[in-house]
Amino acid sequence: MKAPKIFAIALIFLVLALLASPAYAHGFGQRYDLPVPLNMFLIGAGATVALSFVVIGLFVSRRGVEFRYPRLNLLRVSVVGPVLSRSSLNAAIGIVSVAVFSLVVVAGLFGVNEPIDNFAPTFVWIIWWVGMGYITALVGNIWALLNPWKITYEWAEKTLKRDEAKSPRFQYPERLDVWPAALLFFMFAWTENVYSGASRPFNLAILVIAYSVITWAGMAAFGKHQWLRHGEAFTVLFGFFSRFSPTEVRVTDRNLCLSCGVACDVSEPDCVDCYQCFEQAAPEHRELNLRPFAVGLTLHRRVSTATAAFVVLALATVTFDGFQDTPTWANIQKTALDLSENWGGNPLDTIGTIGLVFVPILFALVYLGFSWGIRRLGQTQTSVADVARVFVFSLVPIALAYNLAHFISLLIIQGQLIIPLVSDPFGFGWNILGTADYRLNLNAINARIVWYISVSAIVVGHIVSVYVAHIISLREMPDHASALRSQYPMLALMVSYTATSLWIIAQPIVG
Repeated sequence: MKAPKIFAIALIFLVLALLASPAYAHGFGQRYDLPVPLNMFLIGAGATVALSFVVIGLFVSRRGVEFRYPRLNLLRVSVVGPVLSRSSLNAAIGIVSVAVFSLVVVAGLFGVNEPIDNFAPTFVWIIWWVGMGYITALVGNIWALLNPWKITYEWAEKTLKRDEAKSPRFQYPERLDVWPAALLFFMFAWTENVYSGASRPFNLAILVIAYSVITWAGMAAFGKHQWLRHGEAFTVLFGFFSRFSPTEVRVTDRNLCLSCGVACDVSEPDCVDCYQCFEQAAPEHRELNLRPFAVGLTLHRRVSTATAAFVVLALATVTFDGFQDTPTWANIQKTALDLSENWGGNPLDTIGTIGLVFVPILFALVYLGFSWGIRRLGQTQTSVADVARVFVFSLVPIALAYNLAHFISLLIIQGQLIIPLVSDPFGFGWNILGTADYRLNLNAINARIVWYISVSAIVVGHIVSVYVAHIISLREMPDHASALRSQYPMLALMVSYTATSLWIIAQPIVG
């Protein structure tokens, strides 16, 4: 039997196995009865993703890979350009960012230690963490402007009159790549998903201070841009997300890019999304462009093992976050607790830690397995690891879609807590802005709307991933036929993960 037929049969069995999973009940605050059985939604979503593969395969040719996408330089647009170019705007943004950052730390240290009455937990876990992910994906990498650690470091440099062009104290070891950022992000994910004290304002403030010290020390030791690009977890993560966004920064001075201290690695005539080059470039060589969504994921970039591992880790941790809301995870916890009477300490944190370690490893193994299939069917001589690195950015739209589906109700409902907290950030009974008496509108979004947003986001995200993977395969494979064959395993991965994601999202909604 030929390999394509084997993969087609395997795909059918994989989808059927996934769709046979029962839909358990889980509290959402409001039950929603799906208009058709959950399994039918999963079949329809998987079929839609599979159909998109056929359409993309038929209509996107190698000519599409060579097509230079349209761009509009906002810095050359009348009124808009002068406003965006003003140094006073950047200064104002920096002041606001640092002021909010300072409020988080001070409120956490000195305010009441109840999460719901303190500004710090709501802002960090809902407004910043959830909201920033949405904005960087749907608007652009504004984290590059808002990063308070970067801003305060620049202020310190100016105050001390330190020459930024001067060589850093230490040379950043190339072998470390973005592993420090990946490690710090894993620690952040552990704090968010496992650590039972993460919502306590005082604990959160201490964690923010600790991360701040690490970040400032890294920039002082290795240089601002080197550490931001390799060691600052959120700069790296939001940089991944912003590749999906409809904006980019571009430098047209190729000589500047060739001498870049952080090694620009885009195989394009111009330098895209390198903020060191953009910062140093003359105004006439700077562009802030509008572009089509997701094209930033298709650019030919050198992808390291550490970068690929970070992308897989990001996808795995957000999936684990959602999986924790399912009865399946509750049953796992119950079984583990029955077996862990003599563990001591906090067994739930131990169980969560094991899960958080296991899920990324499982994701990596599954992804490597599908990468082997891509290599086999594409008849390429590159290694499985090389294939995995080349295609890893096709997973970013999946992570973004799941992130949107998983957190939308949290942002819209619990995010309203920020309204009274801006008037009383310390929980002392103040009413500075007159909003302290605001009560949450629990009907701002209901389970039905959340479900349809989730379905739409996940299906569209997987279709975009299919498109990105197809563009990459056309560039990497010797011919169109090989490119199509190589994508059968990726299609199987997309369809199976579509069904899995919707099953996880459905648990709190259909219960």
